[in-house]
Amino acid sequence: MLVPTLLVLFFCLRGRAGLSPHFLQQPEDLVVLLGDEARLPCALGAYWGLVQWTKDGLALGGERDLPGWSRYWISGNAVSGQHDLHIRPVELEDQASYECQATQAGLRSRPAQLHVLVPPEAPQVLGGPSVSLVAGIPANLTCRSRGDARPTPELLWFRDGVRLDGATFHQTLLKEGTTGSVESILSLTPSSHDDGATLVCRARSQAMPAGKDTAVTLSLQYPPVVTLSAEPQTVQEGEKVTFRCQATAQPPVTGYRWAKGGSPVLGARGPMLVVVADASFLTAPVSCEVSNAVGSANRSTALDVQFGPILQAKPKPVSVDLGNDAFFTCVWRGNPLPRVTWTRRGDAQVLASGPTLRLPAVGPEDAGDYVCKAEPGLSGLGGGAAEARLTVNAPPVVTALHSAPAFLRGPARLQCLVFASPAPEAVIWSWDDGFLAAGSRGRFLVETFPAPEGRGGQGPGLISVLHISGTQESDFSRGFNCSARNRLGEGGTRVSLGRRDLLPMVRIVAGVAAVAMTLLTIITGVVLCCWRHSKASFSNQKNLVRILGSSDASSSRGHEEEETGNGEDQGPIVHTDHSDLVLDEEGALEAKDPTNGYYKVRGVSPPSSPDSRVTSLQLKSPGIFNLP
Repeated sequence: MLVPTLLVLFFCLRGRAGLSPHFLQQPEDLVVLLGDEARLPCALGAYWGLVQWTKDGLALGGERDLPGWSRYWISGNAVSGQHDLHIRPVELEDQASYECQATQAGLRSRPAQLHVLVPPEAPQVLGGPSVSLVAGIPANLTCRSRGDARPTPELLWFRDGVRLDGATFHQTLLKEGTTGSVESILSLTPSSHDDGATLVCRARSQAMPAGKDTAVTLSLQYPPVVTLSAEPQTVQEGEKVTFRCQATAQPPVTGYRWAKGGSPVLGARGPMLVVVADASFLTAPVSCEVSNAVGSANRSTALDVQFGPILQAKPKPVSVDLGNDAFFTCVWRGNPLPRVTWTRRGDAQVLASGPTLRLPAVGPEDAGDYVCKAEPGLSGLGGGAAEARLTVNAPPVVTALHSAPAFLRGPARLQCLVFASPAPEAVIWSWDDGFLAAGSRGRFLVETFPAPEGRGGQGPGLISVLHISGTQESDFSRGFNCSARNRLGEGGTRVSLGRRDLLPMVRIVAGVAAVAMTLLTIITGVVLCCWRHSKASFSNQKNLVRILGSSDASSSRGHEEEETGNGEDQGPIVHTDHSDLVLDEEGALEAKDPTNGYYKVRGVSPPSSPDSRVTSLQLKSPGIFNLP
């Protein structure tokens, strides 16, 4: 047993005597928080001499407790070669380069850098913990971190745990080159919804990955946020509507202002407005403006007012040439949109629906008045009709008017009626050896004047009269032409002059005179007979013979006789019977009119009662002209 032990000891001593001192473990760079403990390891092999640590080249000493360095010491088993350097608590001054040295062997470890981390302090938000802002106005929030934090912290902004972008970072350095302060500026434009929101500024670094937070609350001043409602929103014309204007504001609301279509509603000051709806509310919205110390805001709303049709644009008269298309336009406004129909005046047939009427290739028969009609609305209000005239431009239409027969060598007049659009350039009378458009020429004179309105759309009418003084035989046998021309063509007609003989006229006048004398004689005899009979009998009976045009006198006289003869017996009433009398050409009495209506003669009818009247002689003269 002794021999093997000695052999092992021999070989061990031989091995140790043959090894040179060396590092088993060298210190490495170390990062440590301020106030914590730092440990730099160092282990040597085959060395039992003096071991020391240096700090930035300064020897700390060879004792294990390192006198003079109260926070420093060396630990480990020196026999086994363990010489670890401890520092507690670590301070900023401990940040340096450290080496482990075996002085007797001349060994130096690689330098180990000790980095001391300083956690950032809680940042400060300027103006916090509550910052007053104005909604809608851009503002900056500044977060600042002071102190000797190492490394320099970053400042981050959060809202509800979500990081906010848009912040700018600034760093201020002290003269010595160390960090003085850092700050972060967050730019934002707050709204009223941000009132009471909490924002967090976080200072974060390697020394404190979780970071330190500082919260700030936003206190917003904002102009009113307005909500405008109408009840009911859909309304019939004439019904009441209530508008309510609700607003939230900071600071509180100071005033309300109402307007309709941009015009102020006088007398409206509070949060409620009551109106009677009409059609104007559909296009003129009601607005409510609310104000406070910060500003003002307004909201508007338009009512859905249902109302009957209102005519906005009447159809205009249209004049088109023959064969062209004609267009009419008529605009009605209503809610709901009214149904518009087109008809021709006097005809119920619907020609078109909608605001426009098109008449293709018009002819003379299309001339007239056209009606644009809208039915009343649901409320029964509104609606109506409007019309416009279509004038078809065409060649003149000339018509001969009735002309009275004339005596030889007496005056005569011929007439024609002209309708034309456009108006004729002239109306010309022509005959065998001459023509005349206006003025006089020899025995002839032309007059032209406006005619009464003809059929709608025919254009303006003219009556042209040809006067002839001292008619001649040739005037009754030849024809007279009345013609007119415009830019579209020419039209004309032939007019003849009728002849009237003098002898039949004399006979007619004589007959009328004889009949008149006969009637006068009969009436006079009846009156005298009745008067004498009444005077002789002193009775209260009376005979009234009324002559047309003398009723007042007869009534007065009869009234006096009734008073004087009251209470006496009445005598017989005398009736006289006559027939209608007419003098013919031979002087005989006949019951017909030989003048064919030129003079109308009515005879005397016998009175059948006290109220009967004797009819008078009536004469009828022909007019200047008669329209067909």
